Amino acid sequence: MPELPEVETIVRDLKKKVIGKVFIDVWTDFEKMIRVPVALDGKERGSQFQKFKKYLKGKTIKDIERRGKNILINLSQGKTLLIHQKLTGHLLFGRWEQKEGKWQSKIAGPLADDPKNRFLHVVFFFKDDSQLALSDLRKFAKIELWDKKELENSKGFKGLGPEPLEKNFTFENFQKIIQKKRAKIKQVLMDQNVIAGIGNIYSDEILWRARVHPLKEASKLSTKELKDIFFAIKELLPKAIRLGGESMSDFRTLSGEKGLFDKERKVYRKEGEKCPRCPGKIKRIKIGSRSAHFCPSCQK
Repeated sequence: MPELPEVETIVRDLKKKVIGKVFIDVWTDFEKMIRVPVALDGKERGSQFQKFKKYLKGKTIKDIERRGKNILINLSQGKTLLIHQKLTGHLLFGRWEQKEGKWQSKIAGPLADDPKNRFLHVVFFFKDDSQLALSDLRKFAKIELWDKKELENSKGFKGLGPEPLEKNFTFENFQKIIQKKRAKIKQVLMDQNVIAGIGNIYSDEILWRARVHPLKEASKLSTKELKDIFFAIKELLPKAIRLGGESMSDFRTLSGEKGLFDKERKVYRKEGEKCPRCPGKIKRIKIGSRSAHFCPSCQK
């Protein structure tokens, strides 16, 4: 699933490409992805997608933000388009045309050639003939149109933890949050209500850099271990953003290219390989329903 660096990569690219553009239409072959929350729904007849389409038409993109793993496209008239890419989804910007029922890119390169960019299930049309598309192999992504204030006050958003890239995410605040948690540190780092945006890949990579075992209880971490984790977060996430995220699976950048973080990946999905730091071998264990990758020699 795209995590904070991948989502932030998309948001920054979107800011360069689509601010000021006007929606004129939207197409989908999987309406279940799209919904209009209760605040807007119920006022008019029609399916969720029909209402979504009607509300979206004519709206101008004013700004784009990220909250956790959510992409927030702020529109005119106080509306926000929320996109969560989920497991295999990623947004693409370009131009496509339908031929024999399939979308084909008019732009040569990865948009046309990379198989991961061919699963288009939602296409947004702009007034200038450019398009924004969602490619999603598994069709788990969600797209919602909200009243901006309703979204900000919604239960899901108010419960999100602090943003690790923001200046007010200090070590003191981090320490206060983590020391109260009795769960395993791997699980705590991935809990979106504790810290927003970190998932399976980067929690493994952060803990390896901090030399902390993923099964260690968060409340029992020493001050040094907490500092090592905190500074690993502060160093690793911006570096991953600069590299365009991790594309070992489905994620691609807005232009359809692979992110370059893979050269920095030390432990995630490297079970059985030699640790880059010591003679040990990377091990994989299950924590709940998720996997954790670590070196048992240097992450005691």
